Amino acid sequence: MSNHLFSPFSIKGLELKNRVVMAPMCQYSVAAKDGVPNDWHYTHYVSRAVGGVGLIIMEMTDVEPDGRISDYDLGLWSDDQIPAFSRIIKAVQQHGAKIGIQIAHAGRKAEDAGQPVAPSPLRFPGPDYKQPRALTTGEVKETVQLYAEAARRAVQAGVDVLEIHGAHGYLIHQFQSPLTNQRDDEYGRDLERFGVEVIQAMKREMPSDMPLIFRISAIEYADGGYELDHAIKLCRAYKEAGVDLFHVSSGGEGVAGEKKPGNYPGYQVPFARAIREAVSIPVIAVGMLESPDLAQSVIANDDADLVAIGRELLRDPYWTIRAARILGEETSIPRQYRHFF
Repeated sequence: MSNHLFSPFSIKGLELKNRVVMAPMCQYSVAAKDGVPNDWHYTHYVSRAVGGVGLIIMEMTDVEPDGRISDYDLGLWSDDQIPAFSRIIKAVQQHGAKIGIQIAHAGRKAEDAGQPVAPSPLRFPGPDYKQPRALTTGEVKETVQLYAEAARRAVQAGVDVLEIHGAHGYLIHQFQSPLTNQRDDEYGRDLERFGVEVIQAMKREMPSDMPLIFRISAIEYADGGYELDHAIKLCRAYKEAGVDLFHVSSGGEGVAGEKKPGNYPGYQVPFARAIREAVSIPVIAVGMLESPDLAQSVIANDDADLVAIGRELLRDPYWTIRAARILGEETSIPRQYRHFF
């Protein structure tokens, strides 16, 4: 078996010691509401690096204050935020992991914004959400630049990779979905245009050998939502714009209708494989893959190149070491812990 969960993986200038990715998960823990990561975030991420994860993707980090889901989210809209990110990034790297930041804007799902913004003035269903206003064409172009500026700050902080959040009903997803984009300007006539411009703008701020990941919802669950063929079309355009790897999830755009998420181990893996095959690009599979045997099979069967673990890494920061032991694979264990493993 040439590829397995604990074989190295390389893409451009990024070299990972294994195929385990810590999925980005919002912590809602910025008590100062200033977007700056604090000691909670430091412990949260560094402990998973100690636990053996190959790549850590820091949680959704927003390009402007009103782009946050909540006021307790991370942000990179100011140079003043860079040092706190750099402290975490350097510590994670010292423990043998690589680290990136997920750059995002919540759009109409920004719960604490005075008035959220969106492609079109369509309110996200539910009592926690407000009526958004539609961005003007000029404001859309300004928002593209906000992503670029956040990318510059992340690079300055020392990241190994960057991820764009284009899934789960946040702003880029809102632009790429026929359900939520009802504009009649250039950003409505071409549903991938906003995402393409964000990708191109961020790439201009990134070193040429740094990979760019794009997280995408492969299908939508709301009635009338897009199917996999639409996501593949988007991925082709995004790859051409500069994406190096897709992180394949699903849903998040609204209330599920007749079609429901699978919510069983591996239910999103077929989406990852389909995009990998159709677009000829590496992919990260995610979604209830915490069984080491299942995670191993995803890599060995060429369903995906990397496996993202989310909630299980919250329950067990040392899941990666435990998985290696279960699978009979070699992995590095911190000297201080070797006696106990």
